[in-house]
Amino acid sequence: MNEFNEALKKVLLLGIGAAALTADKSKELIEELVKRGEITVDQGKVLNEELKQKAASKISDSMMGRVEKMSKEERDALRAKLAELDREDAVEAVANVVEDITEGDSEES
Repeated sequence: MNEFNEALKKVLLLGIGAAALTADKSKELIEELVKRGEITVDQGKVLNEELKQKAASKISDSMMGRVEKMSKEERDALRAKLAELDREDAVEAVANVVEDITEGDSEES
């Protein structure tokens, strides 16, 4: 079970890391396009939001793909672990981590 917890932790961290990296790269690209005058600031904001949504969707699909590859026993263990967590608290915690990451990017700029 401990190995499963570590695997689950790695999957979650992978998803968060991928989201953060995608946000960083898309922000850099959009800032460069705005700087060059190829798009307006408002267009950049819209494009950035679209890219974030697409990235979140792809990350979600990737994570689901990993879950689908799990054995029945691993999925049962995952269900049991998720049942222990209060869904709203877990979602809020992940949202806070992602927000902290993206705010850190804003402060660095």
